[in-house]
Amino acid sequence: MNKKDHYLAAADRYDSMQYARLGRSGLKLPRISLGLWHNFGGIDRFENGRQILRTSFDLGITHFDLANNYGPPPGSAEENFGRILKSDFLPYRDELIISTKAGYDMWEGPYGNFGSRKYLIASLDQSLKRMGLDYVDIFYHHRPDPETPLDETMRALDHIVRSGRALYVGISNYNAEQTRQASHILKSLGTPFVIHQPSYSMFNRWIEAELLEALRDEGIGSIVFSPLAQGMLTDKYLKGIPGDSRAARAHFLRPEHISETRLEQIFQLNEFAKARGQTLAQMALAWVLRHAEVTSALIGASRPEQVVDAVGALSNLAFTQEELQAIEGILQAEQK
Repeated sequence: MNKKDHYLAAADRYDSMQYARLGRSGLKLPRISLGLWHNFGGIDRFENGRQILRTSFDLGITHFDLANNYGPPPGSAEENFGRILKSDFLPYRDELIISTKAGYDMWEGPYGNFGSRKYLIASLDQSLKRMGLDYVDIFYHHRPDPETPLDETMRALDHIVRSGRALYVGISNYNAEQTRQASHILKSLGTPFVIHQPSYSMFNRWIEAELLEALRDEGIGSIVFSPLAQGMLTDKYLKGIPGDSRAARAHFLRPEHISETRLEQIFQLNEFAKARGQTLAQMALAWVLRHAEVTSALIGASRPEQVVDAVGALSNLAFTQEELQAIEGILQAEQK
């Protein structure tokens, strides 16, 4: 591709996407980002993952989210992403936001998980090698460590930025009080702490209690994972549990999670989405993005068409108060 064609293609990409600022930082993310939690590991079809990434980039998704343990096997998603980066995206590295994380089990022994300085720095060095990168744009501590002092973990993140391994840092799965404490430490160190990655969906609303307020107070943005509730907030389960679904494979989502009452909620939400001119997935993404504190929704995909559908949510992000009340009525139906 020559330079002229590159700029024409870039204009087409960015016209189809919306971008939002992370809290009070200078960094912007696409409203829809792509996560490589599933479908990019060593057991998955490489070419399918490549096409998902290419489709995402063509639609203006510039943020790709990974973690050290994504696969399976652990590390293989980073390895595969590194191969695709080298073959397809290397000329566009400065247009991309690439993130990875450490915090869950990665190798044997006492230094292979949680939040010690040794683990975090060693893990990121391994991640950079797997992806063929000199730095990541965002590095997260993946989960709170009940034993390592928070000060040690945050100082490790500070060192990671100062050493050039990452431009920004974030946290994931921290509660509101832990988030405030982490923010206080990192601000005192002068470290660019810009993002929190919590789970959030219509069926998982824990962040509404206190975390959104903490993010607003601290000037931190967020990117929510599992906004489609592991596929429940799509049309996938309207006619039963497909054999190739996560519920059928008893992964994080289990068949017992899809109760009769839950299925009725999904059906009603699907009909409501149709009335808005959206798919259920599109409405569910718009619903999580309605909060100013939610900068981006992190989707997973098993085929390129799912990415196209997700980006379609951006054509209708607005809800009337009456619509929100109607959705709330559906969500408040008692679970069996």
